[in-house]
Amino acid sequence: MMQILRTVAELRTRVRGWKSDGKQVGLVPTMGALHEGHLSLVRSAKRGCDRVIVTIFVNPTQFNSPEDLEKYPRTEDVDAALLAREGVDVLFAPSVDEVYPAGFNTRVTVSGVSDALEGAMRPGHFDGVATVVAKLFGMTQADRAYFGQKDWQQLQVVKRFVADLNIPVEIVGCETVREADGLALSSRNVRLDALSRAQAPALYRVMGRAATALRDGGDLDTTLAQARTDLLQAGFEKVEYIDLRATSTLDPITRLDGPARLLAAAWIGGVRLIDNIPV
Repeated sequence: MMQILRTVAELRTRVRGWKSDGKQVGLVPTMGALHEGHLSLVRSAKRGCDRVIVTIFVNPTQFNSPEDLEKYPRTEDVDAALLAREGVDVLFAPSVDEVYPAGFNTRVTVSGVSDALEGAMRPGHFDGVATVVAKLFGMTQADRAYFGQKDWQQLQVVKRFVADLNIPVEIVGCETVREADGLALSSRNVRLDALSRAQAPALYRVMGRAATALRDGGDLDTTLAQARTDLLQAGFEKVEYIDLRATSTLDPITRLDGPARLLAAAWIGGVRLIDNIPV
């Protein structure tokens, strides 16, 4: 039966018992409002580990807007029922004070891979992500941690600080889960009205066309400019970025001569969507 724990002390007691029995511990960090994408991570963790911890914590330090933080859906009871059905061992759902107690004054900053794209659009966001994920690794003592590839830049940031700080956790990136029409699953999708939801899959379609054009030798600047135009014509109000980057470092690419990732962020119906695909 799944346990719901809310303090680090309780969690460490549970994990200590598992470790003493030689069990491998998997971690799936989330902010709740769970969907099939999160559950696919849970299933991967169940296949790869003896015990699975899912964390639900809406992390205030990674939000740039107090309004966005306030609007973020919180559905713990529903989430807990989903996780229990998946056979999760522990749901760790700490309070803000448990994660950031009085006097907390430390920040994890990952330079380079976090600077552009999301880092440029949302200053300080990845500091918040890296700090809370580092804390969750310390709290759970997990052997493996599972992240979705939809947040590709976040995945690379986590991999970077884990390598740089010699943190003994294996990072497992799992494929993006999509709706039948191609829209990447996201907790924010529930905020799309009917028209915006019908238009939103254009993001994936336009990115796919751009990736094909680039693989066929198309000019980078021309291809990306066309993709921006196509998104605006499809109903998106604003394209923050659509860019081709090196797969792991996210360094800028001027021509396609190695592993690359096409990444985009755009607004539709007042909701910010992100996506990425390999090229």
